[in-house]
Amino acid sequence: MRFSIFQDTALGARSMNQDRMGYCFTRECLMMIVADGMGGHLRGEVAAQLAMQTAAAAFQQSARPSLPDPVAFLDQALRQAHREILRYQELHGMPEAPRTTVVASIVQNGRAWWAHAGDARLYWVRDGRMMSRTRDHSKVESLVALGLLKPHEQEHHPERNKVLNCLGSPFEPTIEISPGVQLRAGDTLLLCSDGLWSAIHEPELCQRIGGGVVNVVVPELVRQAVVSAGKLADNTTALAMCWEGEVRSIDTLSSVLVPDGAVTTTIGFGQLDPESAPELSDDEIERTIREIRSAIEKSASR
Repeated sequence: MRFSIFQDTALGARSMNQDRMGYCFTRECLMMIVADGMGGHLRGEVAAQLAMQTAAAAFQQSARPSLPDPVAFLDQALRQAHREILRYQELHGMPEAPRTTVVASIVQNGRAWWAHAGDARLYWVRDGRMMSRTRDHSKVESLVALGLLKPHEQEHHPERNKVLNCLGSPFEPTIEISPGVQLRAGDTLLLCSDGLWSAIHEPELCQRIGGGVVNVVVPELVRQAVVSAGKLADNTTALAMCWEGEVRSIDTLSSVLVPDGAVTTTIGFGQLDPESAPELSDDEIERTIREIRSAIEKSASR
């Protein structure tokens, strides 16, 4: 596999960033995930962290070096994440569990699958045009599906942030999974939180992400979304991957040199309980991001 990939996040106007993002890959398989902790509930950032780390741990265990069934993996990994969040609630005696929306994608053998719960989105873009995107599990999306609301009216609807499905709810979540699509060289998959897609018009978002280099366009879009939303800016997160198949380019990552049983990742596989680990300062977080970017650049130059 050869691909370009980049991720970025911004606090926006919030006091805490409850979004989480990351990716893992073996020689034959790539997993990407974005989780958006729900601020209307306690410790949304914990739910997002648990979702990301649970999926990463499942990927490390199952991708050897490929997944036998990507669809089953996505369903099982996100449901396991839901159970881990409920376990966290029980262990800490919380009146309700933390909650998060989530979107995850698997790329293997030139095909892509994705799954989501809530309103974290995935866009599949080709030549600047949207081929497909996830449909939000939200009240306004349901109104659109029923013909009671026009698509363009979603942006300013007073209940546009009302999510009907997530991980961590008292009910078993609905994990909606795509049937799988064949990727073409140059196709881009964008995973993002609602802080991004709610602040940039969809045609512009797709044109920008499909017409540029991901390590340039992603941070530009994140900054644009925060500026556009102003005082209402939510946490804003984007992770984009441009597929190159087997075409060799110095600007892309290659999985060829990843040994059997090894996983390259931006996600830590440590203790799943975030409260057990020391909090990182802003400087430490920035240093970690710089180290990740440096590692990506070194890998791409091989």
